Amino acid sequence: MRAFANLLDSLIYTRSRNGKLRLISEYLKVAADPDRGWVLAALTGEIDFPTVKASAVRKMANERVDETLFRLSRDFVGDTAETVALIWPDPDPVSGSEMLSVSQIVDELAAVSRSDAPGLLAKFMDGMGANERYALLKFATGGMRVGVSARLAKTAFAQAFDMVVEDIEEVWHALAPPYAELFAWGEGKADRPDLTGVPFFRPFMLAHPLEDRVLDLAEYIAEWKWDGIRVQIVGTGQETRLFSRGGDDITASFPDIADAYKSVGVVDGELLVRGEFQGGEAASFNALQQRLGRKRVSKKMLAEFPAFVRLYDILFDGEKDLRDNSWVERRKSLKSFVPMLDPQRFDISAILEARDFDHLSMLRDGARDAAIEGVMLKRKDSSYISGRKTGLWFKWKRDPLVADCVMMYAQRGSGKRSSFYSDYTFGCWTEEGELYPVGKAYSGFTDEELKMLDRFVRQNTLNRFGPVREVAKTMVLEVAFDSIHESKRHKSGLAMRFPRISRIRKDKPAEEADRIVTLEKLIT
Repeated sequence: MRAFANLLDSLIYTRSRNGKLRLISEYLKVAADPDRGWVLAALTGEIDFPTVKASAVRKMANERVDETLFRLSRDFVGDTAETVALIWPDPDPVSGSEMLSVSQIVDELAAVSRSDAPGLLAKFMDGMGANERYALLKFATGGMRVGVSARLAKTAFAQAFDMVVEDIEEVWHALAPPYAELFAWGEGKADRPDLTGVPFFRPFMLAHPLEDRVLDLAEYIAEWKWDGIRVQIVGTGQETRLFSRGGDDITASFPDIADAYKSVGVVDGELLVRGEFQGGEAASFNALQQRLGRKRVSKKMLAEFPAFVRLYDILFDGEKDLRDNSWVERRKSLKSFVPMLDPQRFDISAILEARDFDHLSMLRDGARDAAIEGVMLKRKDSSYISGRKTGLWFKWKRDPLVADCVMMYAQRGSGKRSSFYSDYTFGCWTEEGELYPVGKAYSGFTDEELKMLDRFVRQNTLNRFGPVREVAKTMVLEVAFDSIHESKRHKSGLAMRFPRISRIRKDKPAEEADRIVTLEKLIT
């Protein structure tokens, strides 16, 4: 456990990507099995202990530390795990327990009940120093937040064993922690894991934002960028799985799609919900969101929010790997493949005919009402390559919508932002002069602007609600967002899609911020 704690501590204070890669690689090369596999799972977000939640950590702390002291310390530090790790009494050098391995901790956490979890965590922590306590709590609750993405951790594995990261990602989602087969393969002790008959995830090909118009449109095709979620469907003939862009298995949320896909092959497309009011076309992202993340979907929800997939590409036709083929060749294969699928659940993305960039821009800007984010440009001779490759695929989103909103509440961020109030809830005015929340954002501003906003929150706090502060309604924020939809979950009746702070309006009085009725006119 100490080696893992030292790794975590080093990652927190290492800013550079190469530095983080080196630290993780060195750990993976020297750490013992299965500890290193569990640590790799933690860094990539692939480990979960259902009975150990943040509430267990708070309960444990309140039993050992004065409640008021803990609350004030938590407010100052900004992170529960860090607060508990620092405030917990150091172990008695005589009676302290022996150092536990990561795998021992995994075994006990996996078996503990929800009611016994606080006691188990406390027993562990009584024999640990501050660094180990912090690592334990982050490990147990699944919130690493050390600036390490799943992709970076996989790259570190590839670097440790002189492999290609794309090869790692090919098998990653078919394996389970602590990845014994993966380490055996990496160290040359075994062949590549055999995944025959397993519906596993293949990394997506991604696009760069289009920043200028110097492309030769004759070398590219254009198609709509739909406002859903990108999915990969993998069928083996015996089983079908749906994966999100990050490789998460979302089959349980969309059993209607999985049941309808009877073919053998791997396809790439946009998951959408059909909207009756749009003639059976795609409804807004807000409709799709009703089904995202659900482990069980009722018959009523299946009927009210029928899902379908607009297919963009095909990676495998049966057992035949098509990824090295050009886009033109894969498109021909996709057009032959789609007729074998249920037409109520699957169709093929249309190709846009544009004379030039001006014409394409006109098509893009005129499509806001059709649940479309923008357009995609794909080079006709491009193979299907995982990740973002320069010059092959581009996304050209619509210009964002903007609204002037008033900051209402603020909350501390996480990780390196845990000392700052960086998450802002903002609202617009009703006709009666009340502020109703319309969104929440935590990006779009510079570090200097963050310091200024944090100072404003501290100096203008009206009330505190746990970690949330209500502030004086005087700060106007210009908020950019992709679209806005009706929402029964919010008091304003509205929900923004991808809101971010685009400008701090020091020049604008709060009473001149936008009104709810103005935003309602932008609903798609």
